[in-house]
Amino acid sequence: MDIPLSALPPALLLMGPTASGKTSLALELARELPVEIISVDSAQVYRDMDIGTAKPSAAERSEVPHHLIDLIPPNESYSAARFRADASRVMEEIAARGRLPVLVGGTMLYFKSLREGLSELPEADAHVRARIEAEAAERGWPAMHAQLAAVDPVTADRLNRNDAQRIQRALEVFRLTGKPMSGFTGRNRAKPRFHILGIALVPGDRAKLHRRIEERFAAMLRVGLVDELAALRSRYPLTPDLPSMRSVGYRQAWQYLEGAFDREGLLAQGIYATRQLAKRQLTWIRSTPDVSVLDCFDAELRRKTLDLVHRALG
Repeated sequence: MDIPLSALPPALLLMGPTASGKTSLALELARELPVEIISVDSAQVYRDMDIGTAKPSAAERSEVPHHLIDLIPPNESYSAARFRADASRVMEEIAARGRLPVLVGGTMLYFKSLREGLSELPEADAHVRARIEAEAAERGWPAMHAQLAAVDPVTADRLNRNDAQRIQRALEVFRLTGKPMSGFTGRNRAKPRFHILGIALVPGDRAKLHRRIEERFAAMLRVGLVDELAALRSRYPLTPDLPSMRSVGYRQAWQYLEGAFDREGLLAQGIYATRQLAKRQLTWIRSTPDVSVLDCFDAELRRKTLDLVHRALG
């Protein structure tokens, strides 16, 4: 079918926790609709990080155009601001081709930045970050979380006390500005010029999602996640505090290579971290407005998703 012309071109946001089947559903939609897929995944932007990010296969990427995958090497950083700029540009290009942009992933901050714009937060400061990391190395991230709670209880309340990356950023913002991150409510970017349809895949059976997470991480280990990381460490100047190496799976594999635990411990730690990630993603989804929620295990998921899309397209 052709995408109808309207004042605002349509775009589909397909979000959900890890292992909820987002990629496979997007590929099914592409067999029914003129679709191009935009990855909304903060780890899939890194080249050579394939196994632990569950990137679409070469066959899947040849079947349907995919965007915002393999953009930068893993020793560089990618931001929500850059994602927003990149995604907005690609969405415009896809719409100009008369096709439907389908944004698929689980990085909820990226979805939020696209829909709502970005707060007027200060740029990262390497010196401030280094001081925070030094303090954390001495005291631990739970203690840094307690420090954050004293100056920005709103932000601290929504962060896990071991979420090093976000705790660091919130403390950095406070130390640079004297203002809590939760106080930055202004937005500095216009909303995208699209009619947005948001669909969230949420498990009706949480235990089933947990089993799928266990099976998927075990499969990643079988096909060579540790070897992949070892090759990355030999090829790029990597450190464990880089955003790429903080990604779930790679962080635990790094610790394994450093002797923190054995193979059984790696499996247990990886599964636990992935389950915690899924929990945070579901928390984001519950607070996201204007999203149609579907059970990712529903036998009628494909039909129900297509029904929502067809109604949105008119």
